[in-house]
Amino acid sequence: MENWRNVVLACVLSLLVLFGWPYVANHFFPPANPPATKVVDGKSVPLPAPGATPPADAPATVRAREVVLKEGPRVTIDTPRLKGSINLKGARIDDLVMVKYRETIAKDAPPVRLLSPSGTADAYFAGFGFSGTGFAAPNDQTVWTADGTTLAPGKPVTLSWNNGQGQLFTIALSVDEDYLFTVEQKVANSSPNVISARPWALVSRTGHSKDPDSWTIHTGPIGTFSGSTNYSVNFKNLDGGEAPRFNSTGGWLGFGDKYWLTALVPAQNKAFDGGFRKGSGDRYQADFSGAVAMVGPGQAARTTSHFFAGAKEVAVLDAYMKHQGFVNFDRAIDWGWFIWFEKPIFYVLDWLFKLAGNFGVAIILLTCVVRGLMFPIAQKQFASMAAMRAVQPKMKEIQERYKDDKQKQQQELLALYQKEKVNPLAGCLPILLQIPIFYALYKVLMLTIEMRHQPFALWIKDLSAPDPATVLNLFGYLPFTPPHFLAIGVLPILLGITMYLQFKLNPAPMDPVQQQVFSIMPWIFMFIMAPFAAGLQLYWTVSNLLTIAQQKWLYSRHPALNAAESTT
Repeated sequence: MENWRNVVLACVLSLLVLFGWPYVANHFFPPANPPATKVVDGKSVPLPAPGATPPADAPATVRAREVVLKEGPRVTIDTPRLKGSINLKGARIDDLVMVKYRETIAKDAPPVRLLSPSGTADAYFAGFGFSGTGFAAPNDQTVWTADGTTLAPGKPVTLSWNNGQGQLFTIALSVDEDYLFTVEQKVANSSPNVISARPWALVSRTGHSKDPDSWTIHTGPIGTFSGSTNYSVNFKNLDGGEAPRFNSTGGWLGFGDKYWLTALVPAQNKAFDGGFRKGSGDRYQADFSGAVAMVGPGQAARTTSHFFAGAKEVAVLDAYMKHQGFVNFDRAIDWGWFIWFEKPIFYVLDWLFKLAGNFGVAIILLTCVVRGLMFPIAQKQFASMAAMRAVQPKMKEIQERYKDDKQKQQQELLALYQKEKVNPLAGCLPILLQIPIFYALYKVLMLTIEMRHQPFALWIKDLSAPDPATVLNLFGYLPFTPPHFLAIGVLPILLGITMYLQFKLNPAPMDPVQQQVFSIMPWIFMFIMAPFAAGLQLYWTVSNLLTIAQQKWLYSRHPALNAAESTT
């Protein structure tokens, strides 16, 4: 039937538009970048001294972290969410773990480490300093003096260094109870000469992100410049020799993983120059420089910035954006173009999670809410499908009568649809409405750390990961690991079964080829969905079950269906 082909085509095209548009937009219609500084042949050149932020050093040898941490004086970091230390050599925040999050779901799993000192295999740190003329500036070998031993909420620490030429440099550090450090950089000039000083800050990391960078989830260099969040720069760009620079008033820059973020946040009401570059080996750097200050004798210049190092929790990012004025800070999570729908889905799901105490139950409750809101539409859909099922004998008769005249056959079928007041496309509407909800839930499960390592029941210990109960090796009892594309868990199988039962309740297409397509589609989707998050599989399975129950109830009440069932 041509109408059934239209139904299938409409659904397929909708899926392609929804899932394919971000890829097309990112690759063929990239957002305009903010103005770059000194662009030559499409690539930015380094800023001249004294504004250039120095690249972080690269140790010749790699040593164990425990050894490196004992090599110099340090200030302890102790907050409810962060533990670590500050290296007084070079004034670096380079030792940081997030105590709230673990590497795996194992009970004895270590906390997630975010920052590690230079000289270790996974070096990742933030540094702060000054550049300029007329004075000896501190560098990565400078050993600062601290006025305290522990940096904690309500217990700031000030680092100081006197260059012996009349300049005193200080870096005042404070930290809140989440993941934000406040950094005040100051230079006081007691010499008889005017100096030109410029504060800078950098984040240096070794290697690419362990999370892949894709069109659905951006990882790597990220920042907001001139009010626009830049996802277009990635590690491959820096590997290719690019060193993009941006002039901006307000914004931030750093490196993002799937769940973690380091971000330098300059004063939001002042201009800064920032950008990304690659150092020697596999080191990458994000940095910014503030405005040049002319500091006369007896004067001082100071600037305040922030450094974020932690988990990309939605409420925390939103709070910093609202209360601190960090521009587009919530875009550190790559919500994409669908943010206007994804964030409300997240808020509803998070509220249900806090209400139920179990994230799997929250997904089930969300499914019930969605199905409830769509019930009036579904009722009309099923009524139309019931009518379609009732007129199937008449449709078959027309097909047989005009099998040699396709044009006449279509005319008679259209006349039948008008006479019986049926619409063959009505059954596709709820599916189309489900697609944005399904995609939004997919992004929420993939992006938000609130869903990471959340258990449901029985063998489902992490709803953000695929179902681990692989059937082909009898749930791990057989001593082999199936290929990735055959690693089918229990939830994908249930999804396939429920989809098959749902299709069986729908009117069967008259075309035998289409009947075959619809009969194998559930099992194709079973394989397609197997690698996806178990939470997404749970949502779809429960949605199918509710749809089946809804169909059964509506079919039992619809007289057209009773007549159709008695004749088939």
